[in-house]
Amino acid sequence: MPQPPRLILASTSRYRRELLERLRLPFEVMAPDVDEAPRAGETPAALALRLALAKAGAVAVQAPLAVVIGSDQVADLDGQALGKPGSHDRAVTQLRAMRSRRVVFHTAVAVVCTATGFERSVTVPVVVHFRDLSDTEIEHYLRTEQPYDCAGSAKCETLGIALTAAIESDDPTALVGLPLIRTCDLLRAAGLDPLAVR
Repeated sequence: MPQPPRLILASTSRYRRELLERLRLPFEVMAPDVDEAPRAGETPAALALRLALAKAGAVAVQAPLAVVIGSDQVADLDGQALGKPGSHDRAVTQLRAMRSRRVVFHTAVAVVCTATGFERSVTVPVVVHFRDLSDTEIEHYLRTEQPYDCAGSAKCETLGIALTAAIESDDPTALVGLPLIRTCDLLRAAGLDPLAVR
């Protein structure tokens, strides 16, 4: 039986690593060297997709025989991209802007293998309806969770779920940072089936 190709996650995100571990496929992690700055006029969905492809491509160049997964997430508030806040003050500003609003989290995933010429990508939108959050609730959430490395300051897998009134998605893991249903589709197409007997 031929050896399955090496699998690499092109990400330093612990959230994506923990999600990919659910598939029980052996994989390595490599940090992609990618400029994540948005381009002029670029929509949040286009930004997420471009960065997912860029991350996968950057690592695939270094490991051409491997199947490489890249992913990125951008929160979209009325066409404005909300990235990782990086600080408490910026997180407060983001959450105040998002209260009582509908925010679309675009999570893109790309799978690339240089040796076989395989390259596919998809963007999975998740619509989150935020509650009318008080400043006190925002402060308590941020002091408790410190979600400064999460797009839009929302960490739904823990206390952040209390920020929401409703979530609409056909891939529940997309909001955490890696849409596993679509990732499985892409991996199968690349020759790595998570359900294959090994």
